[in-house]
Amino acid sequence: MGLLGAAVTQPAAAQQFPTKPIRYVVAFAAGDSPDIVARLMGDKLSRIWEQQVLVENRTGAGGTIAGAFVAKAPPDGYTLFHCNIASNGIASGLYAKLPYDGLKDFSPITRVGATPNALNVHPSMPVRTLKEFVAHAKATPGKISYGHGGVGASPHLTMELFKTIARLDVVHIAYKGASPALTDLLGGQIPVMIANVPALLPYVASGKIRPLAVTSAKRVLPLPNIPTFIESGFPNFEVVAWYGTCGPAGVPAPILDKIHGDIVKVLQMPDVAQRFAEMVVDPATQSREEFTNFIRSEMTRWAKVVKDAAIPMQ
Repeated sequence: MGLLGAAVTQPAAAQQFPTKPIRYVVAFAAGDSPDIVARLMGDKLSRIWEQQVLVENRTGAGGTIAGAFVAKAPPDGYTLFHCNIASNGIASGLYAKLPYDGLKDFSPITRVGATPNALNVHPSMPVRTLKEFVAHAKATPGKISYGHGGVGASPHLTMELFKTIARLDVVHIAYKGASPALTDLLGGQIPVMIANVPALLPYVASGKIRPLAVTSAKRVLPLPNIPTFIESGFPNFEVVAWYGTCGPAGVPAPILDKIHGDIVKVLQMPDVAQRFAEMVVDPATQSREEFTNFIRSEMTRWAKVVKDAAIPMQ
């Protein structure tokens, strides 16, 4: 009788959900493109649900601080996570004592969006193509440094993957965020940086930095003259910085289904699609099962990259 009662009440609870504000935890700083996406979604969901969605930024440790917080939250649907490539794809292979499992401790709901990275150089660097960069790096092993926004984030692992494939000896410098790394690239303190495309666009337009290639499968609209890694002679090299929505493990399926359906509605809104396009974010919704399988494949992929690149465990 108890099981029968639970089966009856769960759909009813989902129909009423939510009855109070929802906390939406983001692992990135306010103003970063994932944060902007989360706040845009939160505003739309607040209107659909008639309950406020409160975006909360918990940054640090490659997204694992936010991930650990949500993994321990009550599984009732009222704490959601802007889960991402760093916290749920890369972290399990990089951190020796990760306080959660990137898949088992979460209820994946849907992937939301993805944005490519780009490899960029200071204009003083004597290269204009990715092939020229590879040749220059091989001619000067260990003498070129590249910056990125933090250990464990997609730009860091993207470059480490590329170093392994292209057999490069390039030194990495980890910054506490993309902004200080970009500042040093603009000032010529570092010659190379890899970062999410949206943060780079104003500086590309002004000629202050020179992108050599993007990591998406196809060229991106704001940078139509910049080839992909694939076009530049590196087949199958594709990396996107993805993020989605997850809850802690154990959230009832009817509530997950409701959240999934409402997020899909938001991402189909014309004004949301337009804002995503402006930010170079590709909407990428998936079913709950598809997103679960995607996270599993990402964990396997990046664990191999960490091992092959001999990146020290954090």
